[in-house]
Amino acid sequence: MAIVVNLDVIMAKKKMGVTELAREIDITMANLSILKNNKAKAVRFTTLDALCKALECQPGDILEYIPDEE
Repeated sequence: MAIVVNLDVIMAKKKMGVTELAREIDITMANLSILKNNKAKAVRFTTLDALCKALECQPGDILEYIPDEE
């Protein structure tokens, strides 16, 4: 997939665990884990907004475009 979710990297930099972040942005730990482990097929803007507020970052810090090799 060309879009990579770097949520685990940002969480580590901010020293925030899954439980704390899930509670802060009001998302289930299961859904947060799907995002964190780069298994998500989509992200709602409201979720991205909440993540950016909680982690004090920009969307580009969480999402990265890496072109597929052909």
